[in-house]
Amino acid sequence: MDEASLLHTDDTPKEACGIIGVYGHREAVELTYYGLYALQHRGQESAGIACVMDGRIKTYLGMGLIGEVFKDEFFAKFRSNMAIGHTRYSTAGSSNIRNAQPITVDFADGQISVAHNGNLTNGWKLRRELEAQGSIFQTTSDSEVILHMLARPEIRSQKDPLAAALSRLKGAYCFMIMTPDAMICARDENGFRPLAIGKLGDAWIAASETCAFDMLGAQFVDEVKAGEIVRFDAKGMSRRQYSNHPKQAQCVFEHVYFARPDSRIFGLNVHQVRKAFGRQLAIEAPVKADIVVPVPDSGTSAAQGYAEQSGLPLEQGFIRNHYVGRTFIQPSQTQRDIGVKIKLNAVRDVVNGKRVVVIDDSIIRGTTSKGRVKRLRDAGAKEIHLRISCPPTKHPCYYGIDFPDPKELIANQLKDIEGIRKFLEIDSLAYLSADGMLRAVKDQGNFCAACFTGKYPVEYEDGFSKTAMETSRKC
Repeated sequence: MDEASLLHTDDTPKEACGIIGVYGHREAVELTYYGLYALQHRGQESAGIACVMDGRIKTYLGMGLIGEVFKDEFFAKFRSNMAIGHTRYSTAGSSNIRNAQPITVDFADGQISVAHNGNLTNGWKLRRELEAQGSIFQTTSDSEVILHMLARPEIRSQKDPLAAALSRLKGAYCFMIMTPDAMICARDENGFRPLAIGKLGDAWIAASETCAFDMLGAQFVDEVKAGEIVRFDAKGMSRRQYSNHPKQAQCVFEHVYFARPDSRIFGLNVHQVRKAFGRQLAIEAPVKADIVVPVPDSGTSAAQGYAEQSGLPLEQGFIRNHYVGRTFIQPSQTQRDIGVKIKLNAVRDVVNGKRVVVIDDSIIRGTTSKGRVKRLRDAGAKEIHLRISCPPTKHPCYYGIDFPDPKELIANQLKDIEGIRKFLEIDSLAYLSADGMLRAVKDQGNFCAACFTGKYPVEYEDGFSKTAMETSRKC
């Protein structure tokens, strides 16, 4: 992999979406809107809210940030005691309004609306089968597959149609489903993506992350379990297992990068887990230096742990421009390139003449890291020692993270850490070991680390190409 190819690509992982639902509150639409604000970090390209009004599901969709999509006229027209919402990141080739969610359709059993976070590894295969049987898809998203399956006579005739449909899906998914009289959550049998249940007075709330509950003043109740369907209706909450898979595979990258540090996912607070990553990293990769500098914001917690363990002072050597969104969710390459340049600025008076330990969450292609190093050098840093709070990312993900082709992953192509160090032009480089990372999340058997280890807990369909991923996957 040559340097020119690296320097023309983005260097951050891309994930799917955030979902939220509110049942039994007279201001359900407004609560869903504010909850989406808390989940904005999970997708900044499109957003939507569906609610029930006069016995019918009405949906409002738009491209852009939450504050850009929902205007005053939306709140004037949309009022309900039940609503579901979605904020989205898309892959290449599917950045358009028709792929915004929730997706709402009419079929023989009435109206249904769905919002999805994850990636169906057999979604492309199921879509081809459904199209061959006469289904006409209105989007290029794999999320629509569940709706077409629920409409099939052989599924509708089952005692539990939703369970029957879910049993045919493979991969990672969290669904938020709404009918005119109920809100339903479902999580895949491996539990790849997080989904939590909360309560606000007599109202029920479900969301991708618990930070949405904090925003709304709701209390965390429980997580939707792997292989579970949770229904909220006039009778209250009911729960049933549609699958009892013996091994969970929660995505460890949620803790590394995606989730907000104030969220509690997979039973652990994200900030505390990242601090544990940093402490373990300091044990595994100490270095003589003057200061520890985090790359904000996802490297901040790990840097605190590293500084505490090493005894080095923690300094704010980078200032982030908070008016620039996460670089990876800008759909245009030009937008991404500009975002990389203006996102962070090195503080000269902090780093000048210093031996700096920089703590970051990951390196994907190397381009963003290379730019950050240059900023530190230009600001007078004497030495730069980069420490990464996860192992080298060498393998693609098929469960909802849009890692690039293996040929574009710097750890896959340059193979050894010394080669990466030379490319980045730094004094030393070290990653957290896979064992150390999994030890920090307590139970190695509960987490998927396939992007680091290449050990995939769920098979993906033969011929699952990059083109198929770009056109059919993602929420």
